[in-house]
Amino acid sequence: MAPLVSIESLTVAFDGVTVLHGIDLQVERGEALGLVGESGSGKSVTWLAALGLLPKAASIGGRVRLEGADILGAAPADLDRVRGGQIAMIFQDPASALNPVLSIGRQIGESLALHRGVSGASIRSEARHLLDLVGIPDPERRLSAYPHEFSGGQNQRIVIAMALAGNPDLLVADEPTTALDATIQSQILELIGRVRRETGMALVLISHDLGVVAENCDRVAVMYAGRIVEEAAADELFADPRHPYTRGLTGALPPIDGPRRRLTAISGMVPNPKAMPPGCAFAPRCASSDRLCENKPPLLRAIGERRRLACVLESGAPLYSPPLEAAAE
Repeated sequence: MAPLVSIESLTVAFDGVTVLHGIDLQVERGEALGLVGESGSGKSVTWLAALGLLPKAASIGGRVRLEGADILGAAPADLDRVRGGQIAMIFQDPASALNPVLSIGRQIGESLALHRGVSGASIRSEARHLLDLVGIPDPERRLSAYPHEFSGGQNQRIVIAMALAGNPDLLVADEPTTALDATIQSQILELIGRVRRETGMALVLISHDLGVVAENCDRVAVMYAGRIVEEAAADELFADPRHPYTRGLTGALPPIDGPRRRLTAISGMVPNPKAMPPGCAFAPRCASSDRLCENKPPLLRAIGERRRLACVLESGAPLYSPPLEAAAE
C-alpha cells in the first residue's frame, strides 16, 4: 500500500538561494512522525511547500504525492479541497491563524461547509460539538465570541477544532505548544493524542522539543540546514543516535532519570543558506569531522530497517550524494 503522503526530492529556493536540498519523506496512515531540528533547518518550510502555502516568489521542485497523486503545483481549487480536507495544519501562533473580526462559530463553520458540505442549522450543531471535543467550556455560548475573548491556550484548541472540522487524514502540527505554559502544553498534546486514537488520523509533529517528540511520535526525522540527516523509529533514535548532530541534540537534553550529568551545547551556528559549506553542512560544528566531510554533502541512505543516515563517518553509509541537477535527470 502506498504511503499517505510521499515527499520526493523536494527543493525550495528564495531569490536563487536554496533552503531545501532534496527532501525525501513519507508519512504512513495513522502514524505519528516527528520532525526536529534547530530553527532555520527547514521543518516548517517543508510542509508549507508541500501544501502550496509559500509565497509565489518561492521556486519549488520535486513531487508531493497524496495517496499516489502529485499535488505539488496543483490548481488552487484542488489544493483548497486538500488543505483542511485531507491534510490540515496547525500553525505556531494561533492568534495569527484566526481572523480577529469573525466569530469563532463562523470560522469553524466555514471549514465545515467547505470540507464536509454541512449547511444550515447543522453547522452550528457541528461547530458546538467540535468546541466541546477540544475542551472549550460552554461551547454553545462561546460560538459567538471572538478570538480576543479567549486565552492563548483556548485559541490553540479552537485552531485544532478548525483543523478537525474537515475530518483530515493527516494533521500537521507546527510547534503547536511553543507559546504555551507547561500545563497547557500537556493538555494540548493529550488532546491531539486522544483525537488521533479516536479518528485514526496521521500526525506530523514539527518541534524543537525532543522530549515532546519522544513521548508523542512513532518515528522521527532530524533536519539540519535544509536536509534530513537521520531518520529512525523514535525509541531507536533516542536510544542510539547515529548522526553527530542528533547526538548533539540529545546531549543537550537533561536526563529524566539516572545520574546527573553536565549538559553539552552544540558549538557554532547553523550555516547561512547563502554560504553553505561544500561538504557536510554540519562539519564546521562537528567534533568528529575530517577531510572526507569537506568534499560533498553525504547521501541520506538506509542503514537498517526504516532507518536512514547521512554521515560519511558511519559504516554502511555511502560517501556522497549526487548534485540535485543529476538527481533530477
